[in-house]
Amino acid sequence: MFHDKSEEVKYKVNYTARDVDKLRIMQKDTVSQVSSLLAIRPQISAVLLYHFCWNKEKLIEKYIEDPDRVLSVAGVFVSSENSSNNNNNKRDLSASFECEICCNNEPGLETISLACGHLFCVDCYTYYLSDKIKQGDATNIQCPQEGCNAAVDEATLKMVLDDDMYSRYQSLLDKVYVQDNPNLKWCTAPDCSYAIECDISKNSLSTIVPTVTCECGHVMCFGCDHEDHQPANCSMVKDWWRKKEEDSATATWISSHTKDCPKCQSPIEKNGGCNHMWCKQCKHEFCWVCLGDWKTHNGQAYNCNRYTEDTAGLSKKRASLERYLHYWTRYTNHQNSSKLDQALYQKIESAMLQVQTTSDLTWIEVQFLKRAVDMIVQSRNTLKWSYVMAYYMEKTNQKTIFEDNQRDLELATEQLSELLETPVQSENIADLRKRVLNKSVYVGQRQDTLIKDTAKGLYEGRWEFKSSKDL
Repeated sequence: MFHDKSEEVKYKVNYTARDVDKLRIMQKDTVSQVSSLLAIRPQISAVLLYHFCWNKEKLIEKYIEDPDRVLSVAGVFVSSENSSNNNNNKRDLSASFECEICCNNEPGLETISLACGHLFCVDCYTYYLSDKIKQGDATNIQCPQEGCNAAVDEATLKMVLDDDMYSRYQSLLDKVYVQDNPNLKWCTAPDCSYAIECDISKNSLSTIVPTVTCECGHVMCFGCDHEDHQPANCSMVKDWWRKKEEDSATATWISSHTKDCPKCQSPIEKNGGCNHMWCKQCKHEFCWVCLGDWKTHNGQAYNCNRYTEDTAGLSKKRASLERYLHYWTRYTNHQNSSKLDQALYQKIESAMLQVQTTSDLTWIEVQFLKRAVDMIVQSRNTLKWSYVMAYYMEKTNQKTIFEDNQRDLELATEQLSELLETPVQSENIADLRKRVLNKSVYVGQRQDTLIKDTAKGLYEGRWEFKSSKDL
């Protein structure tokens, strides 16, 4: 899977999903390149690359300066007759021999050694190598002789280990290869075996949010391994999580699932993703987030997403807390609403069966409900992180434009969420399908607009951000 980004969109990143087979081809190619360039055998090339953590350029530079020192430090023994790494020797001894590990001196005992010449019985060597691999060591296994730094090469490991243990060793090599390569990271989805290759420098993370999608469908940030956090950049996310940990009591209060009706003070519990609330006692309709009258939550009159700075009579610390709570409340609300929206999946499955039974729509055609839920979850994730970005923004005309885009997406998302929570009636299925499809497309368009505009603004340096002392 390769995503080629046009030259015009410079704030995007190129990335490729690599499976294990492709990772091993990459390793083999690097070994071959070093072997050819330095005129050394592939086994030596592999050991040296392990020693230099797959930093090919540094290895070549150091080897050209002092090849003997590089080989010695890496534990490579090279004789003039044979330039292989470690000449392993596996044989039955007819002469008297006693293994220094197990003290076995049976005649004809099968032994093995590296080029350093330290002989041990095969059973002890196998146990020693297996134990190293079980401990997670793969690229720094040395001769078991105390004080000897001879590196155990892959040929010796393959000869001594059984298939299962050798396969485990190769898996460790893959992990080390990805860990040592700054352009590679494992997909963070559970049980996914793909790695993502993305060429982006750490210096670019303030202006680019390197969002990548694995072959398995998981979306993550290549810069910080976090979930997809567009439009906020990695430094904002890191600081935001630090604030969260420092103020867990506030987070607990905000995460409460009950609030009082602003009109009759009856306790209200939120059991769905939609923020449109109806009080069963007084029938008052209000917004769960700001507790304002729902009639004002429409079109240009919608102002729930914006923070109105009113510091009159407030200390600087109190004003800072009020501002923080505004953004943290909305961040947490979308996070909780997303979880509640995902809980709609089970209801949606029942609704889809009902729609299919009471209409002429096929199973594929009724998937519009599930796709709509997916769209809402994606949109709420974008909105959640948009409030993080807004928290760090200075109040400028550019922020006003950002908040306009944020408002449009939030309104459309709430409308789609409310549509999905409407009971399905057989007589209005066709109309419901049309409205859900249209609104889903619109939500997708608004989400795309918000992400693209903020990403472009980051790259161009359009946004102005508050300093840490002003937060």
